[in-house]
Amino acid sequence: MDPKQLVKLSNTVGIIAIVLLIYWVFTFIVIEVFGLKVFQENLTETFYMSVLGILALMAGALMINLMLNLTRIAQKHNQDGASKGINRKLRWWFIISLPLLLILLFTGDYLTSKKKEEFLLQSAQSILDRYTEKSDHLANYSFDKQWILKTSEILEVLSKTDSNFPHISVLAKDSLDGMPVYLGFDPYPSIRMNDTIPPLKKDFIRKTTKEERTYLKEVFHNGKKAYRYSSHDGRYELFYPIDKNGKTTIIYFSQYQRYGKIGS
Repeated sequence: MDPKQLVKLSNTVGIIAIVLLIYWVFTFIVIEVFGLKVFQENLTETFYMSVLGILALMAGALMINLMLNLTRIAQKHNQDGASKGINRKLRWWFIISLPLLLILLFTGDYLTSKKKEEFLLQSAQSILDRYTEKSDHLANYSFDKQWILKTSEILEVLSKTDSNFPHISVLAKDSLDGMPVYLGFDPYPSIRMNDTIPPLKKDFIRKTTKEERTYLKEVFHNGKKAYRYSSHDGRYELFYPIDKNGKTTIIYFSQYQRYGKIGS
């Protein structure tokens, strides 16, 4: 292989390696900064292992150094240069490809979120369709020890039926000292049947954001029937109202996922 061919080969390999490195680092930064969940676990772990920042930059610098030295040798023995027109086209293709990659990453995160929304909705609907008696109890809210313990037992059983079942709790509207509050009941209550101290509402108050309080007010005060779904940085939440016999509660699902859904 003559020096001219060697320079062309090393330049091609070097340029491809550097472009791939830029794509890799760009993808990694976008995923980390925006908390995108795009790839499944195997691909995500493989991607993270491949992004060895300092070593990758050192390898890129070494390749650039090698390319420059080989180019000087080639220029000395053979004055053939690369076409400026081709370089200009490649440069524009590279510039255009970065926004396209950004769009693909956000699209992957959106698809992951939609799949999780479908899964949470199916979980909520299965409770209403398959466990009618249990859903009747959950809707028939009453702040007393028997209802709280029975609710916790139901939620615990539902949580144990499927290893992929999301965290579940029940939200209800009540009042404390004349002030409206929203109470949350989980699978594992802080009270027991043999406790002599009655449950206190303040121990079950659920902290909510402004957006959540707006939604809860629409459900409990205005009779809104639509569910509320939100996703952020791998955390997925679903508020699903159930209304039976004039009483309303909300089944709340939450699940955290480190990885996306795209890939093998």
